[in-house]
Amino acid sequence: MFDIIFMSYQESNADENWKKLVDRFPWARRVHGVKGLTNAHIECAKISRTSMYWHVEADTIVKEDFNFTYRPDKWNRDVVHVWRAENPVNGLTYGNNGIKLFPTEKVLALEGKKVTDFTTSVSDKFKAVQVVASTVSADTDAYNTWKSAFRECVKLQSGLIDRQKQDETEKRLEAWCTVGRGPHGQSSIDGANDGKKYVLDGGDVTKINDFDWLQEMYYNV
Repeated sequence: MFDIIFMSYQESNADENWKKLVDRFPWARRVHGVKGLTNAHIECAKISRTSMYWHVEADTIVKEDFNFTYRPDKWNRDVVHVWRAENPVNGLTYGNNGIKLFPTEKVLALEGKKVTDFTTSVSDKFKAVQVVASTVSADTDAYNTWKSAFRECVKLQSGLIDRQKQDETEKRLEAWCTVGRGPHGQSSIDGANDGKKYVLDGGDVTKINDFDWLQEMYYNV
């Protein structure tokens, strides 16, 4: 079985989601508080004891019927696998914030490199697994909800996500920009529209992995 690695930074529900994960899967490991998104991913790969590892974000709740038992055959061990995630705020279900299966050596090879969309940078081989494995729980407060929407919509509007299909991208962007459910739904809509506008105004998309900059953006928008 491949390692399960949980990556957290400043998410307010990180400890709660970590407990849910480790209660079911006691061998899971955690990387916490590493500054810089690429640096944090590299640290996950460094503590992996297996040739591939499961990557779980801190704002992810794993479905009760998902058990991390999938094993690709030997010809697909260099492929990035991404499972689908439900987003209750906008009703979308796709790979955003989804559970991933990363080839460990491919992730380690990105050390020292500047990466914007990490998942699609790991390998030129990518598989979208059509199984819903988790629920996104990024809407814990106004800022984190805005941040999640802003980052994703910068990627969608800029075409940053490698191999994305334009018709799907447009539908997803429209949903992000118009649908917001729950107590922080408006923050999600605002973040989505701010992200879209940021790209249209010629903003530097590489900044979306700088969480200090994102915080400044939020309080100055």
